[in-house]
Formats: sequence, C-alpha cells, structure tokens
Amino acid sequence: MNPEPPVVTPEPHVVTPSLHLAAGSPLLLWRPDRPWLAISSAVHGGGIGEREWVLNATVGSDYRRDDPGDHVAELAAACGLTGTGTGLLTALDVRRQVTTTDRGVTVTATTRIGAHCTWAAGDEELAWLPGTINVVAWLPLRLTPAALVNAVATVAEAKAQALREAGLPGTGTPTDATILLCPTTDPFDRYGGPRSVYGSRLARAVHACVSAGLRTSPMS
Repeated sequence: MNPEPPVVTPEPHVVTPSLHLAAGSPLLLWRPDRPWLAISSAVHGGGIGEREWVLNATVGSDYRRDDPGDHVAELAAACGLTGTGTGLLTALDVRRQVTTTDRGVTVTATTRIGAHCTWAAGDEELAWLPGTINVVAWLPLRLTPAALVNAVATVAEAKAQALREAGLPGTGTPTDATILLCPTTDPFDRYGGPRSVYGSRLARAVHACVSAGLRTSPMS
C-alpha cells in the first residue's frame, strides 16, 4: 500500500524555465536558488545527486558531435553557470516546449520523435538520428532513492501511453532522456509508481505534455 505522504507547498520558482541563447541556439534554463536532488539520464550530470541547474538545449538536425556531455558543459559556461548541473540536447526548437502542472508536480517536455519512434524491445539496431523526448520534472517533496528510480519508470510508462494513444509504432526514441528533481530536505515519500500520490500526478503531467507535443511537433 502507498500511504498518503505529507501535504506540502509546491515550489513555484521552478515551474517555468527561462529562455536563453547560446552559440546561436535557444536553450531552456532552470536555476533554483538552492541545490535540488536529481535523478538524471542526461548526457551531462547524469546519475543521482544534488544539482544546481538544469538546461535543455536545441541542436541542429545534422548534429554529429560525439562529445555531447562536453557540449552541454560549453553551453553552461556560455550562460555563466557554475557548480554541478545536468543538461539535455534535442533537435526540437525548445521554444516549442510544453509545461504542465498537476497538483504541485511540474513537467516540461520537448517532444520530437523524428523518423525513428521505436519499440523498446525491437530487434532492429537503428543508426543515430535526431529526435528525442526530453522530460524535466519538479516534485514538491523529497523522494527516497528507490522512489526516484520508480518515478523514472513512471515517466516512461506515461510517455509510452501517449505514443500509443497517438497511434505511433513505438514506446519512444533511442535517445529519450529524463531528469526528475525534488527538494533535499524532509518531508519525504517512499513511492514513485503510477498509483502513488505524487507518481500519479507525475504520470498525468508527463502524459499531457507528451500528448500535446506530439500534436504540434514535426515527425520527420
């Protein structure tokens, strides 16, 4: 069973990212006033730990750098960022982001599946192509490490549901990435699955963002 976690006040200052230009390309930047606990699959700053900033940057559809993590570090430096952060890259113009809040859980997604929506357990080995569904989510209370891992799975399930409902043949792209962030202090919750209190809010917000992005973003 998933007991009801403490009622907390959402963190309003992380709901909306700011838009910047770096190296001629737009990027979304979140810079809270204190470090947040993150779980991230991003090319820069991935893993679990405290992060001081998050960015999601647009790259060209012909992007071929083989050091994307270093590229994110360069973009961060161009924005004057210091400390430990985590960052994503996408072929979508990030100004087409979709943000949704569900009872304290705020999700921003950039959705561009390109020509390579694929099944997670497919047999084919696809060459790298631009695309990517990037999800950045802020939760208003701390999750335990196990709950953070569970919440990442919840994001994947909600994204796959949106793709199925859109009639697309796959569960995502080969380069989808997720960043989840929460406060570093109590109160805390032990659960992040889709029927937990905050996991269900996360799932609904991700589903809404990705569904909206699929309706408006290029598919090739």
